[in-house]
Amino acid sequence: MSARRPRVLLVTPPYHAGVVESAGVWLPLGVVYVAGAARRAGAEVRIYDAMSLDHTHADIARAIEAWRPDVVAVYTITAMEPDAREVCRAAKRVDPRTLTVLGGVHPTFMWREVLEQEPAVDVAVRGEGEGTFAELVAARAAGAALERVAGIALRVDGRPVATPARPFVADLDALEPAWDLLDWPRYYYRPNPAGRFAIVSSSRGCLKQCAFCSQQKLWERTWRARTAEAFVGELELLRDVYGVRVAMLSDETPTVERPRWERILDLLAERKVGVELLMETRVDDVVRDEDLLERYVAAGVSHLYAGVESGSQATLDLFKKETQVAQSKRSIELINAAGIISETSFVLGMPEDTTESILATVELAKWYGPDMAFFLALAPWPYADLYPQLEAHVVTRDYRKYNLVEPVLKPRAMTVDEVRLALHQATGEFFRDKFQRLGELSAFKQEYLLRVLKLLIEHSYLGAEMKALAAHVEVPPAMRELLERAGVSLEF
Repeated sequence: MSARRPRVLLVTPPYHAGVVESAGVWLPLGVVYVAGAARRAGAEVRIYDAMSLDHTHADIARAIEAWRPDVVAVYTITAMEPDAREVCRAAKRVDPRTLTVLGGVHPTFMWREVLEQEPAVDVAVRGEGEGTFAELVAARAAGAALERVAGIALRVDGRPVATPARPFVADLDALEPAWDLLDWPRYYYRPNPAGRFAIVSSSRGCLKQCAFCSQQKLWERTWRARTAEAFVGELELLRDVYGVRVAMLSDETPTVERPRWERILDLLAERKVGVELLMETRVDDVVRDEDLLERYVAAGVSHLYAGVESGSQATLDLFKKETQVAQSKRSIELINAAGIISETSFVLGMPEDTTESILATVELAKWYGPDMAFFLALAPWPYADLYPQLEAHVVTRDYRKYNLVEPVLKPRAMTVDEVRLALHQATGEFFRDKFQRLGELSAFKQEYLLRVLKLLIEHSYLGAEMKALAAHVEVPPAMRELLERAGVSLEF
């Protein structure tokens, strides 16, 4: 490479699927952190969020050709992996000398498969990326041997080899995310369209052992947290400098340490930060925090996701959720009583599932009473603890389908197409019932859910299914008025 500062292009692949994108445009937080670390290491860094820009592979290739980066690194979860490979191929076509890197949960565990199958990928970053990627970029710029960099996998003498693991970052407050590299007007939250939208992190890790989840494996069942003061200060910076009005916590379990969580809530309220917060946590932590939920509201928490996953205790035990069915019901009741939007999900498509069992889960979801429920296709990541028990039922290794929308397992008594239809109908049926009883909710929740209905119909794969169901529903006059006020067409 030349004597100029190394150029690093961080890319999100142009992959799209699921319900999540219907809610807005989400910034790539992990990329923002890695960008900050690479810049501190002396690199000239650009973020190319092709996913949020809705750009194509041809667009990405043109951008690489125009800027000629020395390093192209691609954020990669399992469903994005085929598109991440294609980005690396484009970089190699522009200049074979470009160092191509995959980072994220998929290459962390599947590095050997990637390096054996895809010659366009040079390096896989394993685990937490900031320190590893910064050292990798510096080594490349200096012409040093890359195999001396801890926390990566690469080819040595043509064979995939992993270097020693890198310890986790000890002080999360010391990291410097490159917020200024984002195209901020791109990121917004559709249910609150006036609010610029951020993804933020107050902690990393998970101490649990859910068998279907990648996060507890990625973090090796550890948990680290930022200080309450640093986290709240960052929200104030995002508000004041970048105009952020809505933020979602990316944390798997932000509420692990109750005293720290209480401090965060109190600071948010005392300082009148005024940023609307969306978050998730475990159902048992919600039950634990029953006496704190008013403080959640005062801090700005408006939307709380608690992962129920199943109404069967046997399935919860198989998943190693370490929760009880009764806790799930109670957690939703508490969130609702606090006036917070409640959301949950159910993971379906297990080998023993039938059309009848999925319908029974929908009825259970209605009984639990969340404001929003989604019915997801179990995606057994090939590195998950649960995978060996389910491998015989896996019908595809097309990773693009490992998105919680497309079924990749075949139950014993259902076809894959039957599973797909049942899951779509389950979500449609849940929301049909919810909107028939909309008048039972507060005015705040009514207006919110009407906006959600409009978004699901107009921006998600569920739209056609929900329209078909709604066509056979007698819409009460009061609900008709609310729908029309929200701009939801009744001409399905």
